[in-house]
This record gives sequence, C-alpha cells and structure tokens, in this order.
Amino acid sequence: MTNTLAGKVAIITGAGRGQGLAEAELFVAAGAQVVLTDVLDDVHEVASALGPTARSMIHDVTDANAWQAVTTMAVEAFGGIDVLVNNAGIHRVAGLLETSEALFREVLEINLMGAWHGIQAVAPVMIARGGGSIINTASIAGIRTVPTSSAYITSKFALRGLTKAAANELGPHNIRVNAILPGVIRTPMTAYALETRETAISAAIPLRTIGEPGDVAELALFLAGDGSRFITGADHVIDGGSTA
Repeated sequence: MTNTLAGKVAIITGAGRGQGLAEAELFVAAGAQVVLTDVLDDVHEVASALGPTARSMIHDVTDANAWQAVTTMAVEAFGGIDVLVNNAGIHRVAGLLETSEALFREVLEINLMGAWHGIQAVAPVMIARGGGSIINTASIAGIRTVPTSSAYITSKFALRGLTKAAANELGPHNIRVNAILPGVIRTPMTAYALETRETAISAAIPLRTIGEPGDVAELALFLAGDGSRFITGADHVIDGGSTA
C-alpha cells in the first residue's frame, strides 16, 4: 500500500464494524490519521489495534454537540481534518403503512441528519485548511425502490440531494462532496438476508457475487485522495451491476 493519504486526517463514522471498519483499516494503511466513531464500544478496540495514528470516540451522529467533540478531537490529536466519511446508518424493515412516525424519524435522523450535522461541523475546519473531501454513504436504494424500506429509501434519496447541494456550495472552498451507493455488501446489515438466501441474491447480480466491505473501502480511498481532485457532486454506484 502506497501512502496515498499521507498527511491527511480523516473522520469515519460507523467505524466499529462493516464498511466503516474496512475504510478505517485501509485509510490507516494508506498513511492517514483517522478518528473512528461509532455508538458501539467495539470502536475502541478497533482503533487500538490500528495503532497510534487512530483515535476513537463513542458518537451519536444525531447529536450536534457530539459532532463538535469529534471535530475537536481530530484537530487536537492530528492538527486538522481533510476527509469526512459519513458512513453511520441504519435500516429498519417495515411496510409503508406499518411504519410508525418514530421509526421513520429514527432512520432519517441517523442516515440523513447525521450526515448533515457532520458536514456542518467539519466543513469550517476544512475551509480553514484549504479544502477536503466529504464522502456520504448512500445506497442503491437511493436510486431505486426496495420492498418494506420506505424510511431507508427516503433517507438515501435525500442524502444524494444533500451531497449535490453541499458539493455546489462547498466547491468554491475546494471541498469535494461525493456519494457512494453500495449494493448488497457483506456486512451486519445484510447478514440475515445472506444467511437465508445468498444463492438467490448472488444470482440476481450480474457479477454473480456479493460485495465485500473492502470493495467499498477502495472506492472511498479513491474519493478521499488527490486522484479524485476533479470529482464532486457525483453518485458512485458499487453494486456488481445490479442497477445496470
């Protein structure tokens, strides 16, 4: 691994497992200093294993004050912020008419408002530093519907809109904002579906395989680095051809 992120400081939410964990591991290997956050205590063990270029914090992304604490940690520990990966998210299965207001709000608060809080907290630090890269983890559910997931679908469609709005407003400050749209990736979120019907799911994907967290991490690494300097406001689908 070459040091493609050498000198860069990143914050990754939802980094205790799954895609966020894979991104944190790859970013550190690429030379970045990384602040990992999650609501899970596992994040501390993960950061400890990554070594001195990693820090961790228990973090509720829906809490604006908690975002300020994370931002302060990154600046005090590593001197600034160059990359933000808004990876934290949840999925709740419920039919549209069976979805309660509380469930709908919970999904939007974490998946959409969490990213909004993150952008608001981190962008001023990036502006002072001369630029940066913000990566929002959306989903192919943000470009097509899936059954019994109205809250999740709404949050991911909206996150794509937030990505484009932020890219437009922050572009003059040399801050790039992009969205990653994964398909079926082998994470705890998809564990039950894959346990019960992986063969059928794989057969419906043109590449006939399930994505791995490392696949998404490689895309995030590219968007975080200087090689993507002219890419912003874009949807980056990574789904094995499922939406082709």
